[in-house]
Amino acid sequence: MKNYSTMILRLAIFSAVAIVLAICGVAVWQAITTDATSDYYTLSYVFLLGTCLAAIPCFIALYQSYKLLGYIDTNLAFSDLSVKALKVIRHSALVEFFICALGGLPFFYIVAEKEDAPGLIIIGMVIAGVAFIISVFASVLSRLFQEAAAMKSENDLTI
Repeated sequence: MKNYSTMILRLAIFSAVAIVLAICGVAVWQAITTDATSDYYTLSYVFLLGTCLAAIPCFIALYQSYKLLGYIDTNLAFSDLSVKALKVIRHSALVEFFICALGGLPFFYIVAEKEDAPGLIIIGMVIAGVAFIISVFASVLSRLFQEAAAMKSENDLTI
């Protein structure tokens, strides 16, 4: 029997994938429909490039999260496989943070200056902050799972 909490988390992962795909679709649509004489022509392609570049580590982290839920369902939560998945999630989130912080924040600043909407900068900061928090959380979980896996292997050897 499957655990309902992992099924709900898998549904959340699929929802996150759908949201990221929708954002990428909006970026493609924006790039296609922007008039070449518009002031936003270059910005729409920068938005498309940044969105697609940021989506790659996001999809990697979501896939590893899905695999981690599979390990939890098969009672391999405290194994080297789950530690490896958490390390990949940590690295993906860190890459996402740098993409958002170094590429996204200047973009949001330029758009906020053109539109006179300073709240856009906060959106960029929130996205980068969430990626950083996920990286730190995955790092802590990785260390905990690694220690639990070591204790589990010691207990298996003593029994």
